[in-house]
Amino acid sequence: MEWRDEGIVIGVRRHGETGVVLELLTRERGRHLGLVRGGRSQKLRPVMQPGNGVDAVWRARIEDALGEYRVEVVTMRAARLIDDPVALYGLSYLATLVRLLPERDPHPALHDTLAVVLDALGEPRVAAALVVRFELAILHELGFGLDLEECALTGARHDLAYVSPKTGRAASAAAGEPWRDRLLPLPAFLRQEGRGLLPSTEDVLAGFRLTGHFLDRHVNEPRGLAPSDARAAFVAAVAKG
Repeated sequence: MEWRDEGIVIGVRRHGETGVVLELLTRERGRHLGLVRGGRSQKLRPVMQPGNGVDAVWRARIEDALGEYRVEVVTMRAARLIDDPVALYGLSYLATLVRLLPERDPHPALHDTLAVVLDALGEPRVAAALVVRFELAILHELGFGLDLEECALTGARHDLAYVSPKTGRAASAAAGEPWRDRLLPLPAFLRQEGRGLLPSTEDVLAGFRLTGHFLDRHVNEPRGLAPSDARAAFVAAVAKG
């Protein structure tokens, strides 16, 4: 068995004296692990840092085996992120999100989105808004996508202001007003008319409250997972500006 794909380094763990098990989010093969012999060498260690983009060849005798990777760096992101605490928190949390996906389940659009988010990690407010969108994409890929395109009560596609914490569907400002205390605010940058605008810190934090509610309800609680410490650290860093 052999294939070649582009991938993003998610994590690395030691294996034996000199090897490592490399975890990639590949474009066509999804989250996929493989052994890299000599992966702890001075030559390969900088290549296999989280966030880096690589060209990967995977080989194994049978499809279900761990297999072996041969990798070459394509995009060296880790070096410019290592001195930025907010970026490192974001990088750690993005890896946590990707690990929610089943192994070897392809998500090409998610791979491409992750590359965009990683490239923006040096700009905290932009990156934070993109991380919120990435959380929404993860929810969608796991089968729990939110409907933020139209009002569940009227069908209107403009002036959306709330999201039902039960159904994950949007409501317009007028239709949701009587129940506003029971609804989650829909921040402007997630509305159709607000896309492309730089969000305020308050809007970004509202976005995290929105996605956090559904991640806990649909993903963390059913799996017996505690809320992510990496997420909390990243959100706290964003809140501090």
